[in-house]
Amino acid sequence: MKKLISYVAVLAMALVSLVGCGSDSKEVLKVFNWGAYVDKDVIKDFEREFNVKVIYEEYDSNESMYTKLMGGNQYDIMVPSEYMIERLIKEDLLTEIDWTKITNKDSLDSNVLNQSFDPENNYWVPYFYGNVGIVYDTTKVDAADLEAGWEVLRNEKYKGNLYMYDSERDSFMVALKALGYSMNTTNDAEIEEAYNWLVSQRETMNPTYGTDDIIDLMKGSEKSMAVMYSGDAVDIMSENEDMAYYLPNEGTNYWFDGFVVSKDCTNTDLAMEFINFMISDENSLANTLEVGYLTSNTHAAKEASENDFDGIEAYAIRMGSKDEVFAYQEMTVKEKFSNYWTKVKAQ
Repeated sequence: MKKLISYVAVLAMALVSLVGCGSDSKEVLKVFNWGAYVDKDVIKDFEREFNVKVIYEEYDSNESMYTKLMGGNQYDIMVPSEYMIERLIKEDLLTEIDWTKITNKDSLDSNVLNQSFDPENNYWVPYFYGNVGIVYDTTKVDAADLEAGWEVLRNEKYKGNLYMYDSERDSFMVALKALGYSMNTTNDAEIEEAYNWLVSQRETMNPTYGTDDIIDLMKGSEKSMAVMYSGDAVDIMSENEDMAYYLPNEGTNYWFDGFVVSKDCTNTDLAMEFINFMISDENSLANTLEVGYLTSNTHAAKEASENDFDGIEAYAIRMGSKDEVFAYQEMTVKEKFSNYWTKVKAQ
C-alpha cells in the first residue's frame, strides 16, 4: 500500500510539472508607467506578437514610482521623467540600453536625444515630452489677465476657481518662475520666498489640488484654470472647444519621459523588444492619439499634428531661453522642498 501511495504521489508531481511547463507557460514582463499613458491595445498586441504576459502597473508621480521601487517592488521597465532618470543612474539602479536591438531608433526626434541627464543615451529611450502650462476656459478667463503670467494664479478674481497640480516640484516651479528664479535653485532665500508664494496663494485663492482627476473635471469646465501638463491639455482641448493653453513668458518646465530598464530585469532582450515595439511608427501614433502627449517619434508626431490634433497648440514643445528641465536634487535640497511642500498642504 505504501508503494502504491508513493507511486501515485510521484505521478501527481510529474503531472504538475508537465502542466507548469506546457504551452500556456509564458515569459512575463513587468512594466511600471504613468497612469493613462498608453493605448492598452498596443500592450495586448505586444503580448500576442511575442507570446508573453505583460504585468502593467501605473503610478501618479515620479516620487511614488521611486518609493515603490525602493520598497522592494521589482519591475523590468519604467517610464520616469528626466530628473528621476538622472537619480536612478546615479544610484546605479538601471541597466544600459542595447541600442543594437532598438531598430526603430531612426524615427526618434534627434532634438530629444543627448540630454544633460544622460548625454550618451546609455540608459533611456525617449517616449513623450512637453511643457507645463495653464489650461483655461476662454468663456471665464479674461485674456488680458494672462499677461500677468504665473501671477494670474493669484488673481483673486478666480478665487476658488483654480486647480493646482498636486506635485511638489511642479508647484514650486510655478512659484519660482513667478518670482523670476530658476526652478532648479538651491538658494535658501529663494526657496523660502517660493514657499511663501505658495502659502499666500493657498490662503487667498483656495486652490484645489489634484492629479489625473483634473482632466475630466476640466473637460466639463468645472473651474476656470488649471496648471497642467501639455498632453493633458491636448486631451481636454480635443473635447472642449472653449479650452485654451497658455505658457507664461517667465518660463516653464519642459520635460522628457522615457523608457528605462531596471537592474532587476532578468530578460533584457525581451525588455528591448518591448521598447522597440513601443516606439515604432504605428504604435507611437496609436499611443499619442490615445493620451494626447507629444511623441518622440517624428513620423507619428507629424501625422497627429496634421490630423487629429490640428490647431491644438498644446501638441508641441517650447524650449525657450527661460524654460528649464528639472535637474537632479541632492538629498538635503530635496528634503528642504519636501518639508516646505508638506507645510503648504497643511495650511
